[in-house]
Amino acid sequence: MDVAAEPSAAARHSFTVNLSILFGELPLLERPAAAAAAGFTAAELWWPFGEQYDPSEAELDALRKAFTDAGVRLTGLNFLDDLSWGARGAVSVPSERDRFRANVPVTVALAASLGTPALNALYGNRVEGVDPAEQDALALENLVLAARAAHGIGAILLVEALNRPESPDYPLVSAAAAVEVVDKVNAATGLGNAKFLCDLYHLARNGEDLAAVIDTYADRIGHVQIADTPGRNEPGTGELDFEDLFARLTAAGYTGRIGLEYRPSTGVSADSFEWLAREHRAAVR
Repeated sequence: MDVAAEPSAAARHSFTVNLSILFGELPLLERPAAAAAAGFTAAELWWPFGEQYDPSEAELDALRKAFTDAGVRLTGLNFLDDLSWGARGAVSVPSERDRFRANVPVTVALAASLGTPALNALYGNRVEGVDPAEQDALALENLVLAARAAHGIGAILLVEALNRPESPDYPLVSAAAAVEVVDKVNAATGLGNAKFLCDLYHLARNGEDLAAVIDTYADRIGHVQIADTPGRNEPGTGELDFEDLFARLTAAGYTGRIGLEYRPSTGVSADSFEWLAREHRAAVR
């Protein structure tokens, strides 16, 4: 795809920019304003406080103020994940049980204060010496707890598949595996608010047929994230045909947001949005 050409299919979608990976050249509290300057009105975050599962009220207030002052809505937020040390989430990790559960009300309260409609709970890596069945049982308990808490503020709970090359110890490395967990959570809660986070970059790195994933799981997709492959940079720098993928999402009835979760190929985030016309960057819903 020509990066200078606006794919017409993009105009039918609403975009949100991931501020944990984009504008990473700036301090966190400056990123919402930078996103607004680039034309975006919605953003999402991985858990932004590192190992802190219960940050101070001053830290939470500073983050809230950064978003409200910029006029940017936080549309997605991870529960405790501490990606800085490669944990890939906490929900299935026995040693993280108490910290994750203490983090749930903190995350939900922050989301509620900013009108955040989607919360992502990364599954966590397999732990050497621990029975995978024990981890899966713990994950289901934790995800049920998180889904109920999210439901209390009208939010959905997202479950994500990652790619095996980058996350070899993460067990959910296919759309089918993530959707299976989603279905188990919904069966346990009866709420129906657990959804599949369809990250097209991760699925492509796993060799999945993206068109088939969209067609098969459209009714379970709660959010979509994108980056081009193989470099995880902006659309137009790799192998994926985003015009076709956006059109397929529309045809499948997907009306949710698309999260830009890529690394700018030049290292300068503001220069990585040429593929998306400025008039289509502001969220329409």
